[in-house]
Amino acid sequence: MKRIFVLFFLLMVFKSNAQEDTARVEQYCEVVATGRILSNKVTIDIDYGEERSIWKDSRLKDDNGRLKKFNTVIDAINYLGKNGWKLVNAFPVSIGNSPMVYHYVFKKEFLKRETE
Repeated sequence: MKRIFVLFFLLMVFKSNAQEDTARVEQYCEVVATGRILSNKVTIDIDYGEERSIWKDSRLKDDNGRLKKFNTVIDAINYLGKNGWKLVNAFPVSIGNSPMVYHYVFKKEFLKRETE
């Protein structure tokens, strides 16, 4: 009887851990598209809500670590869409006489354990 109780207890523990592994959470990021000097391409800066540092470049990079360059903002949005991000909101910001900077808010679902 004791063995059955221990086996039942272990099954319940494993079952509860399995349920936690499938829990999902939404994560958001803000994408800032800035035009490049003397070019019609844009540079994409992504804010995941992490602390900013002047020593860390948060711009989007390709698999080789080089700065990812996009032909247009739509090119960048399509790239993020292919990687599972969904567009939530978009808005322009202009300060004084400076050129317009476009902000895009995206969201994506992750397993909870991936975000911890």
